[in-house]
Amino acid sequence: MQKRNTVLTLGILAILFIIAAQVIILRGLWKQQNEMLTLRYRSLTQDAVRRAGPVAHDTVWLILNKYSEKVVGELAGIKDKQKLEEKKKEIFEYFTAVLNREQDFTSYLSSYFEEQGFEKNFNFRIVITNLEITNSDTLVVYRSESFLNRRGMGQGGISAPPETSKSSISVLRQRLIGNYYAFYFEYYIDFSDKQKLILRETAVSLLISLLSILVVVIIFLITYRNLMEEKRLSNLKTDFINNMTHELKTPLATITVAGKTLEMEQIRTDEMKILETAKLIGKQSIHLNQLINMILEISMWERTEFQLDKKKVDIAEFMNDIVNSFKTGYGNAADLTEKYNFNGLKADVDLVYFTTMINNLLSNAVKYSDKDPVISVEGFVEDKNICIRVSDNGIGISKMDQKHVFDKFYRASSGNIHKYKGLGLGLYYVKKIVVAHGGDVTVTSKPGKGSIFTVTIPY
Repeated sequence: MQKRNTVLTLGILAILFIIAAQVIILRGLWKQQNEMLTLRYRSLTQDAVRRAGPVAHDTVWLILNKYSEKVVGELAGIKDKQKLEEKKKEIFEYFTAVLNREQDFTSYLSSYFEEQGFEKNFNFRIVITNLEITNSDTLVVYRSESFLNRRGMGQGGISAPPETSKSSISVLRQRLIGNYYAFYFEYYIDFSDKQKLILRETAVSLLISLLSILVVVIIFLITYRNLMEEKRLSNLKTDFINNMTHELKTPLATITVAGKTLEMEQIRTDEMKILETAKLIGKQSIHLNQLINMILEISMWERTEFQLDKKKVDIAEFMNDIVNSFKTGYGNAADLTEKYNFNGLKADVDLVYFTTMINNLLSNAVKYSDKDPVISVEGFVEDKNICIRVSDNGIGISKMDQKHVFDKFYRASSGNIHKYKGLGLGLYYVKKIVVAHGGDVTVTSKPGKGSIFTVTIPY
């Protein structure tokens, strides 16, 4: 358990490290693509400006010239400082509104982007960074902090320009001069799907990164599963060897004791005791031989294809014979009831293997019971299948154990590995026989409530 937890923890940490590394790489790539996108559109804008010349701002220039000529006269008559600040604000807002409303550059720029094969749909915003009214004296109407910093004029405590969104790209800084004014402005473009543009650029790298993470996770899961399966098989092998040793030692010990008993002089003179001991040796020898044959037979199944010798029988009569023989063998130790509804059906089955399959289910029902066994055997036909249901009042099987009860060598844990005898081959044997007949076997059970095994074989 500790080894499994260590492997799992290290694997998860390794995957998290890889994911973190990929995230860092992708963030860097995203930032790089964002910068490249900005540089690309700045370059395209500069080319568009060189082609358009001053034509793009002719309308703006005429409107602001007329407005600034009027403003110069108004400013000359303002002596109050507060009123002057209010007038500056009015002038700044008017210049900004005209510049954003009347400029012809946006439509030209959009057409140029399309001509060059790039995204043409964008929102725009023009931000004035410095505005001066010029006459005999120069009046600074507005000067942004960013303008001061670029000019090396330090911090001036002037309010910053209106905020722009993070997706905005400053593609142009330009100066416009009229008869009575001069101002600098920045032109921003904002793609509503800028993230998609960047994603399109990084799609291949992102896909490779995601695939690499997926491959690492899949490899880890497969490796971990194989490791756990190897551990499970190793535990099953160890349990099988322990169980087999225990099962083989029991008849061998009995035969050894019986042999030593026969050496005793007082026994040799008692013909009845000799006969009893000989029967005991014979019984244990048969049991030992059955264990060895079962192991050899299953080993043979692993190397060769399962072969059946099918014969047509009345399935109800055949089941009755099997159950009656089982009752005789167990000396009527179990309360066993039968109920068949096969309607005289005759089916092709292997008599030997089919008998062994039913006997294994019945012997398990007796073996795994901590009280007087009560067993019910039912038979019926459903959807062209022979259905045989064996129910008991035994110790039951947990949900986890139900997934593996038909595995070779698997034995449900009971706290004491030798509490119930067996090699973990009985239900495996049942499964092999049922599958060889083209059918299936299932189990439903609750711990302490008994089990129900259902065999389904097509006819």
